[in-house]
Amino acid sequence: MKMEEYLRVLESYVASCKLNLGDGKSTLSLLYEAYGDINPMYDDQIKADFAELYQELNGTPLREMDWIVNPVCALCRDHERNGFMHGIQVGVRLAQEIQNVE
Repeated sequence: MKMEEYLRVLESYVASCKLNLGDGKSTLSLLYEAYGDINPMYDDQIKADFAELYQELNGTPLREMDWIVNPVCALCRDHERNGFMHGIQVGVRLAQEIQNVE
């Protein structure tokens, strides 16, 4: 089977299968979720940063701490996800440009 024929068969197969994105809203979000599952982001620096945040909030009632920390965590998660997706998009664009140059 020649490469062109193989690619046509592969494209036909992919088109015939329903894409299961799980909880993702796009293929990029699915990639981000898979990357996050394999590469936990909770490293020593993040732990130290949270420890510093909690130290600054020392004496603050728990309900107020949650009111501050929860939106901060959501903001960080959304920023990280957007950065990941943008990085993938830039990488794909770069690959396309390199192919067009060759």
